[in-house]
Order: sequence, then structure tokens, then C-alpha cells
Amino acid sequence: MPARTFRVAIAGASSLRGKDLSELIAERSFPTSDLRLIDDDVASGTLTEAGGEPAFIQAMAEDSFEGTDFAFFAGRPEFTIRHWEQAARAGATVVDLSGAFVDLAKSQPWIPSLDGVLRPPVEIKTGKLFFSPPAATLVACTLAAALGPLNPSRLSIVFLQPVSERGPAGIEELESQTVNLLRFQPISQTVYDAQVAFNLLARFGAESREQLGGARAAISRGVSRFLTSRGLGSAAIPAVQLVQAPVFYSYAFTAHAECGAAVDAAALEKALSAAGVSVETGATSPTNVSVAGESRIHVARVEADPSVAHSWWLWGAADNVRLAAANALRIAEKLIAS
Repeated sequence: MPARTFRVAIAGASSLRGKDLSELIAERSFPTSDLRLIDDDVASGTLTEAGGEPAFIQAMAEDSFEGTDFAFFAGRPEFTIRHWEQAARAGATVVDLSGAFVDLAKSQPWIPSLDGVLRPPVEIKTGKLFFSPPAATLVACTLAAALGPLNPSRLSIVFLQPVSERGPAGIEELESQTVNLLRFQPISQTVYDAQVAFNLLARFGAESREQLGGARAAISRGVSRFLTSRGLGSAAIPAVQLVQAPVFYSYAFTAHAECGAAVDAAALEKALSAAGVSVETGATSPTNVSVAGESRIHVARVEADPSVAHSWWLWGAADNVRLAAANALRIAEKLIAS
């Protein structure tokens, strides 16, 4: 009997996450019989690639999701909010990786790589709406879940955010600012309303459409929602800070964990490895460049804090686009397997 294949739609296909998801579907041989690339009118007609073959992005239409088994929403949250119900009415299992479902109570947040550490969603076989968290939320949840059995009294994480979190516009603004500053010319601040190049930002300018504080709050809400849905108490929820960095791709992050006297570096590294984190025990440390194209979270060797007893520092990095896309596809793979 031939293996079953699935009809898949990627809404927001022109986005960075949408493109990576399309690539992953081909790389991991996800069993598709039909892959539809959908986006708004501005992106429709764009020539791209799907499954190794040339493909055109289609404009959203009333029948875009008819007959589809999975609908991934990878574009901007507002695009998802406008169209996800259309996909649900068509009978598709909806997987959101745009961040739109962070507060949607009837969706199920899921990080399949943590199923061996935390119990998976209880309604896998009946669920039709799934929230695949963005990269920073994935990292924070993974660190909290990994270290949870060691009962840290406090876990704090500082993320250095890449401009690709704002899509191609963020990338173009950093590139433009960098070139113009080196030429001693005025810079464009359309996206951030602030200088991003050669700079670190704790907040954006007042005219920026999205604010850094709002992004940090969304990460915190997503982390809290996921961890509490898996039975972890409020004590396990980490404190999160977000800083805008002048880099194109990948989050870098540092985390500080305060643990009991019996916890040592070996125990911490073993717990991280059990949660699917790649612990680099050599002399090198992961960077936003070295993790490009990786679907896993990478951390350097755990270091003891010389000033605070029984506390530890972590340094790590993760490809923000690939990590988010890979988690969304793992959700579909798990659903098929179940």
C-alpha cells in the first residue's frame, strides 16, 4: 500500500520563515502531494522554489485552502489573523509560526523536541490549531524545561535580537544604515526609527511600528503559556530581556541560573543535552554566524559565576528563522506519526 501524502499550504510564503519552511519540507522529504505557496497581493506572482522546483506564489483567494491537510502561517501576525479561520473552515490543521496565536486560547502551543522532557499536548489527535512559538520563545522554554528538574531558584535570559526578526525590511535597513554611516551620509530609520547599525538598542524610536518592549512581552507570554500548559509552576518561568543587536540573522543569548549546592556543570550540561540542546564542550563558543542554517539550539560549556555561589552562566545562539520553521514542521511530522 503506497504511503499517504499530504496537501500543504504555506501562507506568508514570501517571508523568511515561509521560505525556510518550504526548503525544510524538501530537505526532510515531508510527504507532500501538493504544496501551495500563498501570500498577499504584493507578493503574488513572485517566482520562488518549492520542493526543488520553480513555483509561483499565489494571491490569497477564497479557495486557497480547499482540500489542504496542513496550513502553515509564516508571514506577519496580522496576515495570519485575517486568514487562519478560512483555513480552519476548509478542514486544514493550522500551524501558526507567525506569533499570531500567542494569546489564542483554543490553540495548543507545542515544542515537539521537549516531549521527552515535558508531557506533550493532551489533545494531539483531536487538535486542529497549533501554536509553534518563535525562536526566542523556543529557546527560553527549552532552557527552562531542561533545567527544571534541577530546581533552579532563578533563571534569567538576555536575548540579542537580529534584524531579520523584522523580515527583509529590517535586513535592508541595517544594510543601508551601515553603508551610509561609513560614507558619513544620513541614514534611513523607517523600520526602527533609530540607529541600529553599530549600536545596541533597549528600545526603538517612537515612530517604529513594532516596539521592543512589545516583542519582549510577547516572548514572556508565550513562555509562560507553554510552560504552565505542561504543568510547570510559575517558579520555573524565566525572566527575559531583549536587546536589539546590529546583526542580520540568529539570536545570541546569555542566561544566568541559580541552583542548589549539589548541581554542578556536568549535571547542567547533561540536562541541556537531554532537551535536545547541542552543548559545545570544546574551546569554541557558538555565534550567530556559526549556527546559521542549524535547526538546534547551541550553547557553550557552562561556566560557574565567580561572584555568586551555586550560580552558572550559559552562552548560546540559535538561527531564528530555521529554528522556528523546523519546530513548525516537527509539529506536522508528529501529528502524522500519531
